[in-house]
Amino acid sequence: MDTKFQSEYLPYSQTGKFTKIVLDYVNDAPQLKDFYEHPVNLEGIKSAIAERKKYKTNRQVLAGQLTAQYKELECCNLVRSNVDALLHENTFTVCTAHQPNIFTGHLYFVYKILHTIKLAASLKKELPEYNFVPVFFMGSEDADLDELNHVVIDGIKYKWETKQTGAVGRMKVDDNLITLIEKIAGRLSVEKFGKPLVELLKKCFVKNSTIEEATFLFVHYLFQEYGLLVLLPDNAAFKKEMISIFEDDIFNHTSSKIVEQTSEKLSQYYKAQAYPREINLFYLKDNLRNRIIPVNDHFVVHDTDIVFTKEEIKNELQQYPERFSPNVILRGLFQEIILPDVAWIGGGGELAYWLQLKDLFTNYAVPYPVLVLRNSFLIIDEKYQKILHKLNLNAVALFKGKEVLLDEIVNRESKSVLNLIKEKKEFENIYDQIEQLVKSIDSTLSRHVEALETRHVKALSALEKKMFRAEKRKFTDQKNQLNKIFSSLFPYDGLQERTENFMLFYCKWGNTFFKKLYDVSLALEEEFCIIEI
Repeated sequence: MDTKFQSEYLPYSQTGKFTKIVLDYVNDAPQLKDFYEHPVNLEGIKSAIAERKKYKTNRQVLAGQLTAQYKELECCNLVRSNVDALLHENTFTVCTAHQPNIFTGHLYFVYKILHTIKLAASLKKELPEYNFVPVFFMGSEDADLDELNHVVIDGIKYKWETKQTGAVGRMKVDDNLITLIEKIAGRLSVEKFGKPLVELLKKCFVKNSTIEEATFLFVHYLFQEYGLLVLLPDNAAFKKEMISIFEDDIFNHTSSKIVEQTSEKLSQYYKAQAYPREINLFYLKDNLRNRIIPVNDHFVVHDTDIVFTKEEIKNELQQYPERFSPNVILRGLFQEIILPDVAWIGGGGELAYWLQLKDLFTNYAVPYPVLVLRNSFLIIDEKYQKILHKLNLNAVALFKGKEVLLDEIVNRESKSVLNLIKEKKEFENIYDQIEQLVKSIDSTLSRHVEALETRHVKALSALEKKMFRAEKRKFTDQKNQLNKIFSSLFPYDGLQERTENFMLFYCKWGNTFFKKLYDVSLALEEEFCIIEI
């Protein structure tokens, strides 16, 4: 029997899982208007295109580097035609970015990519006079190994143990990672479409290849049929485009001053997501990615013996721009200078720090893209649907929370009377009679009667709570069933997409899983989606 997918949408505010700044952004809150350039709609895209047309993107460098990157690779025609299309002034990009988490890390990694592909396709239909290319910008210079070295599959964490240091993208696939793939293969291969995906993992993550190379191949083969381009920014030609801005950051600390001012204005309403440093660059060489710190008239690479004079670091930047790696403050600027971008898709945390960057883009006269909150999904398979049906609950109700749902089940299914409404009313009538009686003696005694009534009502309310808790303890089966649902669908009280990896879902349903995610992905509408399988 064919697998059927049903989808349902609800406002992000109804999930209880998104921050205030994200909810305010999707709801067009007036206090955020000064921190972004274009609204999230087709008019905003048109406005972004108009601004982008005024800016000279180095399309020759972009297309040339991507051509070299894909030269020896098996590619569908759409990938190659999209690379060629970037040479034309009527072609624009829709971009998302992420670090090279091993095996893609969390589910939202693929959600971001599919949203990018869907938006590009949607814009082609809406604005046929232009071409739109989906791009995945790989943040392979990230050095936070603890964040990138694991995946969770069916609730089990698989962690890559390695002593390598520096940018994770430059780390090598070693024996430990190969062993980890074998462990994962044991779980995935038993599923219907497991073996082909395991073979793809092994094809991409080959010993002594870099994590950047392996992730590039893995993402490429998963999404090439959609024409996705994977851009690897750890590249001298791309960094060369940033030399003047990197130099300004090193010697004048311009980005730090601007972003601090913007962040101060934003902090009137929200907590800052990113914090600029005096110099927002790392020194990147071999297995090293450490901060560059100004000390008197010199520049020190943190935790090393590497020291530059002003002239030496200027020469280093001119000769080896690839050795300078932007942090979160400059990364977005780097991305938008390389790409003819009109829309950028990111998660809530990413969106929050991009709102700190608008003035920086204005300073350097770089077009600021439409910021689109990435699509989010909750996937509920048949196993959990059966439990929901048994509990007489629907999927949307899950966002009320486990305890609220259990309380509703107790109230609905208990055969006992769990409230003292009738008794409270009788007490109220009695105290009304007492009050009338004492008033005839001394009107000041009414306050004493009211105090007695309040005390007794509180005591009855406390008794109600005890009655309810006692009854609730009888609903052990329902509580266990809810625990099972929430531990899987909302691990650590968060969203499924922030913990689980995509591979088990893919191994169960094959490429149909991606196709369905693509079908239900929204373009610019910004709503949460529940998928029942």
